[in-house]
Amino acid sequence: MTQEEALTILKTGANVFLTGEPGSGKTHAINRYVEYLREHNIEPAITASTGIAATHIGGFTIHSWSGIGIRKNLSTYDLDMIASNERVARRVGRASILIIDEVSMLSSETFSMAEAVCREIRRNAKPFGGLQVVLVGDFFQLPPIVAATRDEGSVARLGFGEGGASTATAPFAFRSRAWKALNPLVCYLSEQYRQDDTAFLNLLQAVRSSKVDEGIHTILALRRIGEKQASRDLPRLFSHNADVDRLNEERLKTVNGIARQFKMTSRGSEALVQALKRGCLSPEVLSLKTKARVMFTKNKPDGSFINGTLGEVEGFADDGAPIVRTHGGRRIYTEPMEWTITDGARVLAKISQIPLRLAWAITVHKSQGMTLDAAVMDLSDAFEYGQGYVALSRVRSLSGLHLLGFNGRALEVHPEVLAKDAEFMELSDCLRKELRAMDSAKIEKLHRDFISACGGTFVSERHAPAEKKNSSTYILTKELISRQLSLEQMALERGLTAGTIVSHLEKLVLEKRIEPNRDLGHLKPEQKRFEKISKAFVVTLKKEGKMLLAPIRGMLGKDFSFEELRLARMFLQK
Repeated sequence: MTQEEALTILKTGANVFLTGEPGSGKTHAINRYVEYLREHNIEPAITASTGIAATHIGGFTIHSWSGIGIRKNLSTYDLDMIASNERVARRVGRASILIIDEVSMLSSETFSMAEAVCREIRRNAKPFGGLQVVLVGDFFQLPPIVAATRDEGSVARLGFGEGGASTATAPFAFRSRAWKALNPLVCYLSEQYRQDDTAFLNLLQAVRSSKVDEGIHTILALRRIGEKQASRDLPRLFSHNADVDRLNEERLKTVNGIARQFKMTSRGSEALVQALKRGCLSPEVLSLKTKARVMFTKNKPDGSFINGTLGEVEGFADDGAPIVRTHGGRRIYTEPMEWTITDGARVLAKISQIPLRLAWAITVHKSQGMTLDAAVMDLSDAFEYGQGYVALSRVRSLSGLHLLGFNGRALEVHPEVLAKDAEFMELSDCLRKELRAMDSAKIEKLHRDFISACGGTFVSERHAPAEKKNSSTYILTKELISRQLSLEQMALERGLTAGTIVSHLEKLVLEKRIEPNRDLGHLKPEQKRFEKISKAFVVTLKKEGKMLLAPIRGMLGKDFSFEELRLARMFLQK
């Protein structure tokens, strides 16, 4: 299926599972759909299974968005507590469309918990409370990390669960009852945009289809290098955290300056404190220097960073707090945050630490969703289905692949996923035939009906007077502009996402209630970045006839957020 066909189906409002090989354009297709929705004044809820994936798509983790947090299971009491959280209830209740990226890393239990929360808050018995749900991912990627056992003694099993089955034996989201109830249409993208050479593409397809022969082993052997040949400037991918920690510590020692140490503090039950420490990605003693490469390990409520945001330590504030410049160009004063275990309003255990860790090296798990020109990887200790496939498919070409080693396990894929993939492909082919047989007028009507159902607007209605209720929310945002607040501060104060705030600004500009150069100067991207964005928009405008965002993001890369591009576009549009 092509991206255009998938986009046509998405616009009907159907629940969809969008899948395909790495580089087939899944994220690009979703970005186009998000842009389409925003053009019709609809703000989708954009989430992902992991922090890094959420960074790439510009949204929340599904755990944060739904309020389930780090829970491994959900009691009726938990469900009531989540539903009574005003912020969670507001965003779930207001949503029309929910996007979940990298769904392959979401366990069946977590998927079902998020579904139950949506049903509970929205008071709607349909799957996910009647939201359009768009699932994005590839189950050949790494499966979710699940516990071997779990204590169900104190947990009231809810109707959305897995019938008591352990998530260790049923890790995939597609096994859950919630997935089966949702019954999403399958759009299997067949085009290839990432890999630049045919030989490498054939290698990846051989690994994916479990048809690795002597020829594949020969190609990989030719990409083997020794440790001394490995470039220090290239990112390293490892199978195990221990290897990542070792390299990060070695690289920190080579950075000039004295390391500053930040020690974790704790309070509460020792057993619970230890559980928190095991689940926290920040170390008990964090050593940092200026120029150290780092990754954030926790979500900030104002959206300024999330678990997986990458950056570099730019310096330290007068009080010693690290100042981090993210890859997206944002400068962040980083203070300690807390991880807690609570029983209702009572805190049972708590740890506090700077939410950072070193990031010269990362695990294969953390690399999912990344596209690298080149990388050094050691797969000799690969221990999980899909680990080698994920690592290999991060790079664009064979020339960018530098292997320190690999084992047989690295080239294996999960047999259940192999069988399920064939089923997904068949369902997608059938859907494609049905789509081609449909009358174009009927498809257009489905598109318009869905926009109307979501409360969106059409181009002809853009200059019509807004309803009083809708007008008031834009006025509230307009009032914050005069206070010279940042995008993140406005989002925090309004209890909205940064994307929604930008949508408000776009509408205010369109209706001539504000003027970018006069009113939004404090939000304009830094000059050098603005010039890059401006040039990219000129190229896209000539090619596409429109100032589309997705092609711009493709040209400039993930260092430029969609919010930054949308802000720049307001200054460029006449």
